[in-house]
Amino acid sequence: MDVPALAVTGTGHGALITAFSEAYGRAPDGVWHAPGRVNLIGEHTDYNDGLVLPFALPQGVTVAAARRGDGVIEVRSAQAGGAPVTAPVAGGPVVSEGWPPDLAWAAYPVGVARVLNAHATGGPAAGGASLMIDSDLPQGAGLASSAALECATALALRDLHGAGIERADLARLAQRAENEQVGVPCGPMDQSASLLCTPGHALMLDCRSGLSSQVPLALADAGLALLVADTRADHALADGEYARRRAECEEAAARLGVAALRDVKDLAGALGTLRDPVLRRRVQHVVTENHRVEAVAGLLRAGAVAELGSLLNASHLSLRDQFQVSWPEADAAVDAAVRAGARGGRMVGGGFGGSVIVLTGADRAGRVRDAITAVYEGRDWAEPRFLDATPSAGARRIH
Repeated sequence: MDVPALAVTGTGHGALITAFSEAYGRAPDGVWHAPGRVNLIGEHTDYNDGLVLPFALPQGVTVAAARRGDGVIEVRSAQAGGAPVTAPVAGGPVVSEGWPPDLAWAAYPVGVARVLNAHATGGPAAGGASLMIDSDLPQGAGLASSAALECATALALRDLHGAGIERADLARLAQRAENEQVGVPCGPMDQSASLLCTPGHALMLDCRSGLSSQVPLALADAGLALLVADTRADHALADGEYARRRAECEEAAARLGVAALRDVKDLAGALGTLRDPVLRRRVQHVVTENHRVEAVAGLLRAGAVAELGSLLNASHLSLRDQFQVSWPEADAAVDAAVRAGARGGRMVGGGFGGSVIVLTGADRAGRVRDAITAVYEGRDWAEPRFLDATPSAGARRIH
């Protein structure tokens, strides 16, 4: 998910330290960075207790922070002109307090602080803190800027207050903050990717058990590149469509008598049982997408990175036709990339806007970018933005 109104500056942590010192009259106790993510495959499977395979990006959200003892969290954003938002760390859901849209970004760190505070046993997991936030993730690109903000905040608060919470548990608490505090019913993938990923690897995550493993993603060794194309079509996942898809999946699971769609083993039998064509489509996507995650992980472990393209294409078609969350700019980008010689591509994220990923030979990357850009120009769409998707480190303290 993307944080509303948290645009890109990417000033670097030296400038962020200076901005913090000027705003608060003291140096921060530290600086923490949490990355955005690209999900290689496994879309809309996380809240169905399924399998996902994300990796961390170099870009993300950086937080300079200092401990305070008054039970208040004060947050400022380099993008929002440094205007402060203050709130008690003890309190109910932020979503119920009617914060104005221009302060929507602040609900995420405040929500994390409240969830950590409520999680406390025998002492505060998160007391007060002063935060200054910066980001170099493209706004609205579907690269999980909200999870990056949550995880950078959570890691900072954990370290500042010596809470001793393991990273996997911290990811679940950050997910709770987005679910309960902000009102977005996301699964655990984005927060887990931001906190658990390692350089050069994708994270194979079982969203039911929480178990994960690192899968080598050696693109350069195979002469390949994975491009992220930000389609510049903004999305908002709290507007009902994302929640509707989740509700449809839960209804289908209930009708099939399983705890979650992850448990459907006989796809043909399940489709024969369901009469509702919408629910049939949702089940078909989730079940086949879980199989695609397992197939991609197997290919990566075998070193067959070049064979991923057809599975990426199949995932995109399923998201477009069965789950119905794609959008015209994404479809056009994938089609143009494949026509230009890319091995495959698909939309990423929750859908209805954001980015696509494209797997291509490194020597064809420029041609693929040009082909996508030309299609957008021909349709008078905003020019796409491109990132090289390099599997990078998870959240960490950087100063």
